[in-house]
Amino acid sequence: MRAVRLHEYHKRPVVEDVPEPKVGGPLDVLVEIGGAGLCRTDLHIVEGQWAEKSGVALPYTIGHENAGWVREVGSAVATVEPGDAVILHPLVTCGLCRACRAGDDVHCADSKFPGIDTDGGMAELLLTNVRSVIRLDPSLRPADVAALADAGLTAYHAVRKAVPLLHPGTQVVVIGAGGLGHIGVQCLAAMTAAEIVVVDRSPDALELAEELGATRTVRADGGQVDAVADLTGGKGAHVVLDFVGEQGTEAEGVAMLRRAGSYFVIGYGGHVDIPTIDIISKEINVVGNLVGSYNDLDELMALAAQGKVSLHTTVYPLEAVNDAMDDLDGGRLRGRGILVPTRS
Repeated sequence: MRAVRLHEYHKRPVVEDVPEPKVGGPLDVLVEIGGAGLCRTDLHIVEGQWAEKSGVALPYTIGHENAGWVREVGSAVATVEPGDAVILHPLVTCGLCRACRAGDDVHCADSKFPGIDTDGGMAELLLTNVRSVIRLDPSLRPADVAALADAGLTAYHAVRKAVPLLHPGTQVVVIGAGGLGHIGVQCLAAMTAAEIVVVDRSPDALELAEELGATRTVRADGGQVDAVADLTGGKGAHVVLDFVGEQGTEAEGVAMLRRAGSYFVIGYGGHVDIPTIDIISKEINVVGNLVGSYNDLDELMALAAQGKVSLHTTVYPLEAVNDAMDDLDGGRLRGRGILVPTRS
């Protein structure tokens, strides 16, 4: 089968033939990939940022946002069958550890993360576990929802944690309305009554954010912190969701908070540097966010089936992975890039 393989850090991956994975265990599910999302994390993987954390041996197949159709199942699988359209939770979890038993499977003590620390889904086939498989509503196509498996899940997970802080009359700032942020805006609009202020440097992204439910938009032209202060009566936002997490948004996000506000870090690549006296005197919170649980993804699929969350995508054939990466790295990609190796 054809797969996108990373052979060396700081060099782009190549598309090459590799052996097909085979069902071996009773809970295995072999999935024919119908769409694999391209994420900025894939660029960071190529840059070597994940090398130490993942411990993965090169070469391997990247791709951690995956959806498709079940081709074959293990002997103990009863919840899906060949032909079912499915989306895959990004983690393959054990189901036995304390975190899994508590429904916090994102912190499974014995998990695998296809596309990060083992072979992923930028390929024609992906072998996973039935615990990772969610059957899609008939109204949803794999290529249309694939990036919700990670980008959407990560955005939903952060918004879901912020919901108790966002009662009517509150204000939330979304920094970055791109691949993750445009999903976060939709989740906020569907799940809260807060005023949603979106900050981005792209006029197109801000226009899209307005279409998706943003109350106000602010152009990131150097005066965005002051603009947010003006919109919040000088008090700042109750919650800031930073979908960028680098190139200065870390400091700007914290500066946009009101007293006792919460800064959610979702995008990454930079550094949060806050004087401890500011954390104490303002009693602000810094909240990390890592993907989300299986139940989070199941709930997100319900919103997608209801038409409350949708992806803006650009589709590329698997062989054009480096064109897609160039478009993402160059800021030319609106929404998410989706690699389609099979039927769509």
